[in-house]
Amino acid sequence: MQRAAVCALTVRDVIRAEISSIEPCDALERAHRDDALAWIDSGADLCRIHKPATPPKHLVSYFVLVDGDHVLLVDHKNARLWLPTGGHVEPGEHPRVTVIRELAEELGLELTEAVGAPLMLTVADTVGITAGHTDVSLWYVLNGDRHAPLNFDTEEFYSIKWFHFDEAPTFRSDPHLSRFLGKLAGRR
Repeated sequence: MQRAAVCALTVRDVIRAEISSIEPCDALERAHRDDALAWIDSGADLCRIHKPATPPKHLVSYFVLVDGDHVLLVDHKNARLWLPTGGHVEPGEHPRVTVIRELAEELGLELTEAVGAPLMLTVADTVGITAGHTDVSLWYVLNGDRHAPLNFDTEEFYSIKWFHFDEAPTFRSDPHLSRFLGKLAGRR
């Protein structure tokens, strides 16, 4: 009986549960979570179907590699910002599977740990070459090793760099990076 109930869940239900599990750190994140849940409940397409922005609002999984008080960011060619690694959730894909897929594609790494629940959710309008659409971003935290060599995707990134939380280039990053780092530091 319990197995049948799990099988009856749709990907939309699973994504809704993933977003509902996030405890907002402030009023802005609560508003973003409420907006994302209303969007899911509207029946709108949740995943990008055609590049760069169809539909104009879609789901993204950021995965933030963290080593102590350092965070890995990538100098993203398209966005022209220092961002956490991540990517668009594919239709029918769980956002945690997106993390695993993108980790391999962007950094050449295989995950050795389970992907936990997202720490944060943000809703932001994009900038850069393909500006003008909205990303609903789940922020996952993964353990990293800032001394290990990484083979990053040079087609997508100019470079990658580990930053101490206090030295992250929040002036040229996702508009919510400083809030994320604050929430992450408060969790430790």
